[in-house]
Amino acid sequence: MHVPSKCRVCREPAIIDLPRHNANFCAEHFLELCRRQVTKAIEQWKLLDHDDRILVAVSGGKDSLAVWDLLIELGYRADGLYVGLGIGDYSDVSADHARAFARSRDLHLIEISLRGEYGYDIPTAAKATRRVPCSACGLSKRHLFDKAAIDRGYTALVTGHNLDDEAAVLLGNTLRWEIDYLARQLPLLPARDGFPKKVKPLVRLTERETAAWCVVRGIDYLVDECPMAVGNKHLHHKATLNAIEAESPGSKASFYLNFVERMAPLLAGRLADDREALGTCAECGAPTSGEVCAFCRLVTVASAHERVPVELVTRGRR
Repeated sequence: MHVPSKCRVCREPAIIDLPRHNANFCAEHFLELCRRQVTKAIEQWKLLDHDDRILVAVSGGKDSLAVWDLLIELGYRADGLYVGLGIGDYSDVSADHARAFARSRDLHLIEISLRGEYGYDIPTAAKATRRVPCSACGLSKRHLFDKAAIDRGYTALVTGHNLDDEAAVLLGNTLRWEIDYLARQLPLLPARDGFPKKVKPLVRLTERETAAWCVVRGIDYLVDECPMAVGNKHLHHKATLNAIEAESPGSKASFYLNFVERMAPLLAGRLADDREALGTCAECGAPTSGEVCAFCRLVTVASAHERVPVELVTRGRR
């Protein structure tokens, strides 16, 4: 796409056009826009306090590295957490990007290996459970992120979910009217017993904008999509919303942000009921609705299954 030559703010040469803002920006004022959008999200939903001890879930991709970088830029204290999923070369490369970023900024990165510490990886789990890989992956990451934050005394767990991610998840949950999931799809989930405060500071920035932040800031990130995510409905929902956005810029922001403002308050009672229903896992002590949590059941099944090599085919990240 052709980028018009002038920044809206200073009239210097622009590096990016943002149709949803009906504007173009030079590098300096684009970075300023990103900082302003993240600050607005933090202040609007009271996501973080400068006294928070923040743990950022890091994948090596653009979103998690961008949010870590932005929080440090804005004066927050934040460490990173990388979970090695054992997805062939993809995981090896993603770990390299996370480590390189942490080293370049003298930041602390915690690493957890599924295979080394729990006896399985995502290809093994997918084969053992006969379910799509994303199911075992999401379950494993959620549990380990929560556990690491609680065990190490962090007061906030930050993820790099951007506006595109949230709008796509919202579309999928709305198409199926998944009320329980809709009730939890907020920029902030407060801490409760067994769960840290969960925060999504990038919900006002698009995927393209986080990628541009990394390029301008000189952050080398993993470009490839996860090879096991091929066919994931989430990607189809993103493509659908991208088509709508191309015809009507700003639609994704309107869809998600108006949901948070207008509909989410109507579901607050459903979220409260869900929180009251949880007990404690008999094996690991994590919150669960049953006697044993889903993660411990997954570990039992997956770690007992012989590892079978899985051929992985990469695809480019949009």
